[in-house]
Amino acid sequence: MLTAHTIKILQSLDKKKFRQKYNLFLVEGNKIIHELFNSNFKIKEILSTDSQKLDSKDIPISHITENELKRISFLKNPKDSVAICFLNTQQEITSPDIQLVLDGIQDPGNLGTIIRLADWFGIEQIICSEDTADFYNPKVIQATMGSFTRVNVVYTNLVEYLSKTDHINIGTDMEGESIYTFKRPEKLNLILGNEGNGMRKETEMLLQKSISIPRFGNSQSTESLNVSMAAGIILGQLFSK
Repeated sequence: MLTAHTIKILQSLDKKKFRQKYNLFLVEGNKIIHELFNSNFKIKEILSTDSQKLDSKDIPISHITENELKRISFLKNPKDSVAICFLNTQQEITSPDIQLVLDGIQDPGNLGTIIRLADWFGIEQIICSEDTADFYNPKVIQATMGSFTRVNVVYTNLVEYLSKTDHINIGTDMEGESIYTFKRPEKLNLILGNEGNGMRKETEMLLQKSISIPRFGNSQSTESLNVSMAAGIILGQLFSK
């Protein structure tokens, strides 16, 4: 049985300041928890209403009731288990040929979807501005569907990073070259800006190339695409060549 103090701590992990205070975050659902077993993330404990489906050798598992699960879950429809994990504070910037760079992405669902897209296309690293949504936000973790275990997400000063990189900095712009004619360089940073305001002027000044997704609809009235949707279209085209 969970104590009131434990429940209070777990409930507080929906906020960044408490995740940092306790050095913990939650992962929900057996399917995603299974992804943790072969990752670099360390699990403190698993709380489960159905531990029979979890084959974990050295990880303590405690049985909880459906009511307790509802109290600690951040989902409208809680799943079978919750893993209490330690934050991974040892992530370092590497230099893969293709990486995503996020400038002020605010929506956790967008960040989670972009991480899942990166995993799908084999992109191993995402560089984020310091004000991008927190990687450990429960909505981010859930939206990745386990892909967060395979993509290195690092937060840094973008202007400083992009001014020193040996990759070609590429951003999106309505006046940029069509993604369908664009020739992919060997090393590139694909920069995606804030949902409402796009990328910062300081970031935009460091671009070496701008690309666009042409509209084919007759009305031409749609102003823009959701950032994660745009990322999917661009990556699909980049990897088709």
